[in-house]
Parts: sequence; structure tokens; C-alpha cells
Amino acid sequence: MYLSKETKAEIFAKHGGKAENTGSAEGQIALFTFRISHLTEHLKKNRHDYNTERSLVLLVGKRRSLLDYLKKTEINRYREIIKELNIRK
Repeated sequence: MYLSKETKAEIFAKHGGKAENTGSAEGQIALFTFRISHLTEHLKKNRHDYNTERSLVLLVGKRRSLLDYLKKTEINRYREIIKELNIRK
């Protein structure tokens, strides 16, 4: 599987503060970004996989809503995560 427990713990440790801090907005955004990049690579090879395409669109929407939340509440954390993950605004 592409997303093991160790990979998740590493992502949350890097972006969420601690590996156990799975509820932080930054950690969740980083995890969604990892999954989005994986699905994007999959769709480049399998263009007619519409179920995966739908899942990708849903993930992008979830990430966008978390980013909107961060932008509304704490603009500095928003700018930092955008810069760190190279996400377009």
C-alpha cells in the first residue's frame, strides 16, 4: 500500500508537530496533498479511471475547505503551509 502507518506518522510529525497530532489542519492538508499527488500520477497512466478521478476531486475539495479555514482563522499558518507544500493559491 502506498500510504503505510510509518508514512502517515512521518507526514504528521513533519507538518502537524507530533506524529500523534493527526487532527491539526496542517497535518491533514499535508496528508491530502500526498494522496492527491499519488492519485494524479495514477490518473496520468489510467486516463479512463473515473472512480479515481471522482475521489481526486473530493480530496481537492476537502483540502480546499481546510485551507479556507486556515486562511480565515490564522493567515500566517496558511501562508506557511502553502509555501511549504508548494500549493497554488
